[in-house]
Amino acid sequence: MLPTLKPAGEGLRTRIFQIIFESDTRLAKGFDIMLIVLILTSVGVIMADSVPVWHVLYGDWFYRIEWGFTILFTIELLVRVYCLDRPSQYLRSFYGIVDILAILPTWLVLFIPGAHSLVMIRIMRVLRVFRVLRLMQFVGEGRTLVEALKKSSHQILLFLFTVVMLVTIFGTLIYTIEPKEAGFTSIPKAIYWGVVTLTTVGYGDIAPVTALGQFISVVVMLLGYSIIAVPTGVFSAEVIRSIRAERYSDEACPGCGHDRHEKRAKYCLLCGTWLDEDTPDPNKAEEDEQEGPCEEVKQAAQEDSPKVRRDTDNETPRGGPSV
Repeated sequence: MLPTLKPAGEGLRTRIFQIIFESDTRLAKGFDIMLIVLILTSVGVIMADSVPVWHVLYGDWFYRIEWGFTILFTIELLVRVYCLDRPSQYLRSFYGIVDILAILPTWLVLFIPGAHSLVMIRIMRVLRVFRVLRLMQFVGEGRTLVEALKKSSHQILLFLFTVVMLVTIFGTLIYTIEPKEAGFTSIPKAIYWGVVTLTTVGYGDIAPVTALGQFISVVVMLLGYSIIAVPTGVFSAEVIRSIRAERYSDEACPGCGHDRHEKRAKYCLLCGTWLDEDTPDPNKAEEDEQEGPCEEVKQAAQEDSPKVRRDTDNETPRGGPSV
C-alpha cells in the first residue's frame, strides 16, 4: 500500500519524516494516534450534522468545526509532501489518494453544492491504525482472502448467473399465473419478487394469492435455503487451499512419503527424516564426527589387548624356524 519513502534531506525534514511516516518512537506513535482520534471526531461531526434536529440547533458550529478539521488535514498533507524526497510517489499511493480525497470534498463545496457528504471517505484514513498498532499481519490475512476470492471468481460468477436465470424463470412464471391486482404488474416487478423470495428476505410487499403461486413461492424459498451455501463453500475451500499453499509444502518425505509438512520444517513429523535432500543433515554429521574417534579408540584398545600381544609374540616367521 505504501511505497518505500525517503526524507527530502537531513535536519528538520528528516525529523518530520520520522514523526509522520514512522511509528517506532513514542512521539511518532503519539502523532498517529492523535491523527486517528481527529479523523474519528471529524467523521462523528459529519454524522451528527446529518441529523435534522441537530443540524437546526448546531449547524453553524458543525460547519465551523468541519472547516477547522479540513484546514488542519490540509496542513498535515502539505507537511507530508514537504518532508518527502519524491512526493509524487506518495500522492499516487493508496494512502496518498485517501489523504487527498479526505480533504477534497470540503473544498469542492465552494464550487459544487452537495459534495460535502463525500467527506465521509475520510474514515478510510483510520486504516493507519494497522501500522500504528503493529497489526500488519492482518493485512496479510486480508490479502489471502482477496486471493481466494480471485481464484474462486469463476465459480461465484457461474453461481450468480444461475441465480439470475432462476429468478428470471420464476418471476416470469409467477407473472403469468398471478393477477395484476396482487402487485405483479410487470416481469421486472415479478423478478424483484423472485430475488426477495430466493434470498429469503421476504419483504412482504408483493405476495402471490393463488394456490399455484404460493406453491411456487414455497419452492423458491426452499431452493434459496439450499443454494445459499454454495458460494460460501466454494470460497471457504479456496481459502483453505490458499492457507495450505502458503503454509505447507507438497514435497514428500524421503523416509515415509508423508507430504504435509510446514515449509519451515526441517524434519519429518512422523518418522524424523531430514527433509532437505540438497543439504546434509547437521545432526547426522555431528554423530559421524563423534563416532569417528570412538572407532579409532576401540581399534587401538584391541591392538593393545594382552591377547593380541600374545598372538604377536607366538607368531612364527614365514622363513621357518632359525637354525
